Amino acid sequence: MIAHLYGKLARVGVDFVVIDVGGVGYKVFVPLSVRAQLAKIGEDVKLLVSTVVREDSITLYGFSDETQQGVFDLLLTVSGVGPKVALNILSVLPVEQIVRAISNEAFHELNRVPGVGTKTAQRIVLELREKITAFLWAETVQKTTPPEQRAIEDAVEGLIALGYKRSDARAAVEEALKVVKDCDTSVVIRTALKFLAKG
Repeated sequence: MIAHLYGKLARVGVDFVVIDVGGVGYKVFVPLSVRAQLAKIGEDVKLLVSTVVREDSITLYGFSDETQQGVFDLLLTVSGVGPKVALNILSVLPVEQIVRAISNEAFHELNRVPGVGTKTAQRIVLELREKITAFLWAETVQKTTPPEQRAIEDAVEGLIALGYKRSDARAAVEEALKVVKDCDTSVVIRTALKFLAKG
């Protein structure tokens, strides 16, 4: 399984690029945002890769970072959502907007993407509502140091003790971490409570 590709940008298509790695050209389908960020033809490029294997094909999909790739992989777990639709969603909407739409159950935002009907948008929200929070939580924890991690976990448990759902507590703590400089548990909890109060 290919995890990433590092080589020369050989060609750019409408929804794909070709990366030359040691004389072998790999065709990789990418979101439009990734294609726009890539270097010029002949320059070095690195992409994280998700490989989708079908009975009659092996297709590569490339991403600029782990969060974008993770959202793509999550979208593929939704019944009725294939790689093309998932790529369309990432091409039209920034990752942050996708996450916000799913978390807030705003399926109409996903409905704006070509190829995503109302039923599909509703299914994405329904099936990924809890998964997206858990995914982002894992991303946040991985990027923190052990002391920070303990403070974050304590803050979540504190909010749960106050009667909040674990998923809501995690989401609020994640938002709080974006604005607080001090990782003191009480500070994180107070800030998270403000986000929870806003609904």
